[in-house]
Amino acid sequence: MLELQWPWVLAALPVAVLCYFFLPANKREDAALLVPFYDTLAGLDSAPQAAAGNRLALWLLALIWLACVLAAARPQWIGDPVALPASGRDLLLAVDISGSMETRDMVVGGQQVDRLTVVKRVVGEFVKRRESDRLGLVLFGTRAYLQAPLTFDRSTVNRLLQEAQLGFAGEKTAIGDAIGLSIKRLRERPASSRVLILLTDGANTAGEVTPLRAAELAQQAQVKIYTVGIGADEMVTPGLFGGSFGARRVNPSIDLDEDSLRRIAEQTGGRYFRARDPAQLLEIYRLLEQLEPIEQDSEVFRPTRALFYWPLGLALLLSFVLACKQLQWRRLLERQ
Repeated sequence: MLELQWPWVLAALPVAVLCYFFLPANKREDAALLVPFYDTLAGLDSAPQAAAGNRLALWLLALIWLACVLAAARPQWIGDPVALPASGRDLLLAVDISGSMETRDMVVGGQQVDRLTVVKRVVGEFVKRRESDRLGLVLFGTRAYLQAPLTFDRSTVNRLLQEAQLGFAGEKTAIGDAIGLSIKRLRERPASSRVLILLTDGANTAGEVTPLRAAELAQQAQVKIYTVGIGADEMVTPGLFGGSFGARRVNPSIDLDEDSLRRIAEQTGGRYFRARDPAQLLEIYRLLEQLEPIEQDSEVFRPTRALFYWPLGLALLLSFVLACKQLQWRRLLERQ
């Protein structure tokens, strides 16, 4: 459907006509050599051509004015309505990318890989399946950053997750700041659909806000938080020269603050999950997929395409034609 964004601009159309009829004509006083009989002969030969040229110039000027006013009215094409998902949740994913996520205590296909690689794979699949949700992404380390605002564009959210690099946000862990930033982004959304899934492998070691204080703020803002603690309970470190001699078993998740993560989830009405391997992490996100969608107000999007450049281009083209005609008439009169 064709529509004018500023239709009131069309009120300027009669201005050119009013100026033509009511303003005095411009008088040109050019110096010339007086030859009495030549003026009579030239007038007899060129009068019809000059009159035709004036009429054509007048029509071109009228069309140029019409095109300019139409361009100023901002014509645009409004496309057919596109319905956006009418149900779902506003769901933020907060992912820890601190230095400890580099720990290679996850086994995939018989090979040990770091924690972030497993998170990217599992959470990436989770993102692809959340068709009716607005998804956002927060990455945190020493500082928390909003990598993707709430959007239905799941492919972009997933791409930004896959591009996340270890230590990009710093080596420490600011869990409280990540929750605070998420609250800021969720508090304007409907109260019944605010969900935060926070995944980390450590304890709060940086930031301005403590996790428990952030949980209190989340409770006040009616943000439900699901916390996920990732990391194996046991791994074998190689011994001398990379062999079994001197190898020892250690707990790579000794720094994981499960108590705080559990209290955060309980205080906000969520749940705490523990992922010790990729299979458990996958199962956790399958459980999270069972969150029942909450009905929201339906939204309709109508794509808009600007068309002002067409009448503007026509005005430029007609101006060029008028300039060429004026030059042609001047040369014709000079020859006569």
